[in-house]
Amino acid sequence: MDFLANARRVIEIETGALERMAARLDGSFVRAVEMLRETLDRRGKIVVVGIGKSGNIGHKIAATLNSTGATAVVLNSQNALHGDLGMVSDGDAVLLLSYSGETPELLDLLPHVKRFDVFLIALTGKTNSTLGEHSDVVLDTSVDREACPLNLAPTSSSTAMLVMGDALAMVLLEARGFTEEQFARFHPGGALGRALLTRVSDIMRAGEQLAAVSLGATVRDALEAMSKARSGACVVTETDGRLAGIFTHGDFARCYQRDAFVGDKSVADFMTRRPISVEADSLAVEAVQTIGSHRVDDVVVLDGEGRAVGLVDTQDLARLKIV
Repeated sequence: MDFLANARRVIEIETGALERMAARLDGSFVRAVEMLRETLDRRGKIVVVGIGKSGNIGHKIAATLNSTGATAVVLNSQNALHGDLGMVSDGDAVLLLSYSGETPELLDLLPHVKRFDVFLIALTGKTNSTLGEHSDVVLDTSVDREACPLNLAPTSSSTAMLVMGDALAMVLLEARGFTEEQFARFHPGGALGRALLTRVSDIMRAGEQLAAVSLGATVRDALEAMSKARSGACVVTETDGRLAGIFTHGDFARCYQRDAFVGDKSVADFMTRRPISVEADSLAVEAVQTIGSHRVDDVVVLDGEGRAVGLVDTQDLARLKIV
């Protein structure tokens, strides 16, 4: 048995199903996004209902919605008939997940949900099913076949439903103008949250930790400043404090190989002019992106008037768990 060939076949079947689903998207998807946005604008919530594998997919869709600021809850259809229906309110939107559109537990719940003033959005592979006929909007998640060699286990169909949920969540995110700062509010733990919530001014080396010399200093002066600040780079400034350049241990190593008496020479002759910089008020994630895109170890921090006020070292980002 060729395991790799079989695995590729599964992936190809599922990706093919997703490509066909993407091609089928139409105005129904637009109306679904508009309904969800209207629901959130009027302080309603998104209620996700599904059974079995669809229920598992529903949990993930709800988690994605919540993480992007769209309040969502998962309603167990069986428990709903015994009191949990109380989590549904007028003004909500209900996502109903069932590939067949004929899931008995879901259909039993449907008339009770319709008593509320809610939007009903069905994710189903059978658009003409009972569920489809009684929903306000139907999103077609049909697939030609499952990736299961027996064409039985939900694979392509569950993937299609998951991806449709992701598409709803991401387009809704953009439609609502959801920002990185708002995303960080819901992800305060971990490197991502810290990077999005922290300002460059919170992590930069400043004061005695900042190695800095004036434009007229020598290479030896810069090395002494770096040694005192325990830094691998020294900021070089104009007399008014504006940034002139940066001098690093790497710069010293390269020029020392050419001239062993470089210490008494002007640092301006060996510094990097117009170095990469970020503003102190910018988010730490911008410093992370800048360091990564320019492949540098240090980024100079400037205030609003272009004066050098700090330095961000890539080692500090790792220590502070920003990356």
